[in-house]
Amino acid sequence: MERKPSLVILLHLILLMVLLVSTHASIAEPPAPQAQPPNTFLMYGITPGSLHPQECGARCIYRCSKTAFKKPCMFFCQKCCAKCLCVPPGTYGNKQFCPCYNNWKTKRGGPKCP
Repeated sequence: MERKPSLVILLHLILLMVLLVSTHASIAEPPAPQAQPPNTFLMYGITPGSLHPQECGARCIYRCSKTAFKKPCMFFCQKCCAKCLCVPPGTYGNKQFCPCYNNWKTKRGGPKCP
């Protein structure tokens, strides 16, 4: 009968060692972070002051591409871009990326920039 408790203890120790080894093997170190190129290209023309005045035309053509009112959209987009030197991404909304573009209002308080 003396052997039974020591056998149980031995089995528990073996089980504990197996669990420790398996959990240690499953805990892998994360891969070392790799250098990422700067995100300047993605934000170019979106952040305030990041455009050159000659680049406003192309940005406004895309910004106004889906509107039914192309002439007024282009007129005001180019006016806003000349002042703010940025155009929000996409064809609608996203004005939070260009606060100057977003905050310029008409006399009535409506948005000046499309």
